[in-house]
Amino acid sequence: MHEENKAAANGCGKIRSGAQNGAALLALMEKTGYSMVQQNGQRKFGGPPPGWEGPPPPRGCEVFVGKIPRDMYEDELVPVFERAGKIYELRLMMEFSGENRGYAFVMYTTKEEAQLAIKILNNYEIRPGKFIGVCVSLDNCRLFIGAIPKDKKKEEILNEMKKVTEGVVDVIVYPNATDKTKNRGFAFVEYESHRAAAMARRRLIPGTFQPWGHTIQVDWADPEKVVDEETMQRVKVLYVRNLMISTTEDKIKAEFNKFKPGVVERVKKLRDYAFVHFFHREDAVAAMSVMNGKCIDGASIEVTLAKPVNKESSWKQHFNGQISPSSENLLGFPNKEDATQKSLGKPASLSVHLNGQQSPGPPEVERSTYHIFPGIKLTPISMYSLKLSHFSSAVMHLDYFCHKNSWAPPEYCLYSTTSQDGKILLVYKVLISSIADDSQSYFMPEKLCTTVEDAKELAAQFTLLHLGKHKHFLLYKK
Repeated sequence: MHEENKAAANGCGKIRSGAQNGAALLALMEKTGYSMVQQNGQRKFGGPPPGWEGPPPPRGCEVFVGKIPRDMYEDELVPVFERAGKIYELRLMMEFSGENRGYAFVMYTTKEEAQLAIKILNNYEIRPGKFIGVCVSLDNCRLFIGAIPKDKKKEEILNEMKKVTEGVVDVIVYPNATDKTKNRGFAFVEYESHRAAAMARRRLIPGTFQPWGHTIQVDWADPEKVVDEETMQRVKVLYVRNLMISTTEDKIKAEFNKFKPGVVERVKKLRDYAFVHFFHREDAVAAMSVMNGKCIDGASIEVTLAKPVNKESSWKQHFNGQISPSSENLLGFPNKEDATQKSLGKPASLSVHLNGQQSPGPPEVERSTYHIFPGIKLTPISMYSLKLSHFSSAVMHLDYFCHKNSWAPPEYCLYSTTSQDGKILLVYKVLISSIADDSQSYFMPEKLCTTVEDAKELAAQFTLLHLGKHKHFLLYKK
């Protein structure tokens, strides 16, 4: 047995007795033939496994495991995760004390094995009363670059990024919602690997690099949502991007019905993007092929299959740029560097006016929860001392907006009517009494909702979008 394997096997003897722990891990290595090495706060089992030839498994073969009991180690974890398939590598995050940090990454040899692990081991009772969580883990290879001059084209941004960083694969730039000749003030830079992206992020730290004489913003981008193939095979909704603000839902429906009349069930448009619902999946797929790149009202549109939100697995937390889950039932334990990272997910209808950040793909708000450990210090603060990224609802955004402009808090007045089928429909009028000039100080959307919460959120969104169009309003800084 190699000396490094023996050292790794004895690495957590402070929790279990040295003899018990070391013997259990050494027995595991002798049985499986895998090596074990501890470095940089993690202990790696395998990677590659014995007899492996060729490159490592592709992206999508790794799963994140959360809420592992702190005194559980590889000799217990490996037999459990081997049920789903052959393990290429298991990385258990370790504390200096010898305990594990409550989470690990398990890489399988195929994507199918990883998906099976999620299916059979998520919420698995690994000890009496102790349930682990398992979901897909992907290395993030994409950076968000903000505060880019809006007159810069994709080629200019790509060339600038290639000058100062290595491994650039592509740059994603979206046209401005109201002026398609300009960009939205941000871009996403795709790198060949997570390591290349991490190195670029360090190189592009604000203040050290100023392209075109501008101080840019740099952060990890939200990786695109991963949806299993079985779910995607049932999708019959298209996501349409880059529409003109003036384009109506009726116009979109008419355009998508052209190639085959009557196939579109309904259209939901939000600012410059829309979701087109079809009666049948085959028509949605055919329309995607026909309509992608077509022009509607002078705008070249992008059309993809919409990715459904899985409420049970849409929680995420970034671990140094890696997607991992985080919820009340699956809690990660980020390190100090992780704590500085922010999620870029914002309601798309608000992002352009409020902070200029918008992730590619159908937008979604990212949230995370963390343990309150014994002895942790909690400090009272004002919500107005926080950054914009700490708010996820339009109602909170509007309150924050008014405070930063020294206005009175918005007042919400609720109105109702009855639909033809007897439903009570609701709408809020928002009053902002402190706007000093002659501008409109009340705002009311043109659509009704069936719940109070939706009506209030819609009214706040409508108000923010209207205020954002008026440059003479003092928009607050982040």
